[in-house]
Amino acid sequence: MLPKNLPDAFKNPMSTNHPPLCDYTDSDYQSSFWDAGERRYEDAVEAAALQQLMGRPGKLMLELGAGAGRNTQRYGDWKRVVLLDYSRTQLEQARQRLGDDPRYLYVAADIYKLPFVNGLFDGATMIRTLHHMAEPRAALASVHRVLAGGAEFILEFANKRNLKSMARYFLGKQKWSPYKPEPVEFVALNYNFHPRTMRFLLRSLDFEIEEQLAVSHFRAGFFKKHIPHNILVSMDRLLQPTGAIMQLTPSIFSRLSRSGFTLPVAEGEFFQCPACGQALPLVEASQVCPSCGSKWEYRDGIYDFRAGEHVQA
Repeated sequence: MLPKNLPDAFKNPMSTNHPPLCDYTDSDYQSSFWDAGERRYEDAVEAAALQQLMGRPGKLMLELGAGAGRNTQRYGDWKRVVLLDYSRTQLEQARQRLGDDPRYLYVAADIYKLPFVNGLFDGATMIRTLHHMAEPRAALASVHRVLAGGAEFILEFANKRNLKSMARYFLGKQKWSPYKPEPVEFVALNYNFHPRTMRFLLRSLDFEIEEQLAVSHFRAGFFKKHIPHNILVSMDRLLQPTGAIMQLTPSIFSRLSRSGFTLPVAEGEFFQCPACGQALPLVEASQVCPSCGSKWEYRDGIYDFRAGEHVQA
């Protein structure tokens, strides 16, 4: 049943105007947020969740919102991984981190207009990325298009109905309700979602929910200050399966499968022109779309298929 009071971004395809994009160009996000060590706990429990949810490795995975490649090496058994991010500078950092390993392909692109042919990937992940999507239905529909039938999709979303937000709302320290189905934009282009609304959205897009984990139970600074790191991570790992019956943590991980049948990808096809949908080959060179004349750059090992508006992160 459709939850009441949902915005159009959850019920309808993408609006005529392209939604704004969160751009991490020239951001020190990786070094200041992750490498400094203050988020060591979050990184470890997310790694544990990925380890739990990852199924059998396949041939080609799409890592959406790959950033500087924090999680990429955790998909080491996949034959090839495409790192996709809107920020070219984040992908440059990923190349520095991962080197010129031929298993990795770097693509700067817009999630709403993924530059790949239908049904190309047999797996995908989207971690700490959906919370930047002003139109989550359109973003997830785009992901659905490029996945093959039965493909595994691991999705993380920020949960508005977590214990901290419920306590703050009860004490009058927070104006927005964690119980209402609509998403809350607590900072520009940063959204938290209600888990029931997300389940409805995913099922309406023909994603089957196979497993859910509740992640990051002890994110509060008090726990990280007073309880040893390894104990915190072990406790969180033990509690993550409770996500199958209740979602009360700030981060929810889901293993999904892409329903429906997809045609095999034609030989020689890989990319798709974001402007007109024309299939394009995978070549280490800039390309001009033979259908609409759009130019797409390949430089320093990164394919650039970006277009449209963005806002600086």
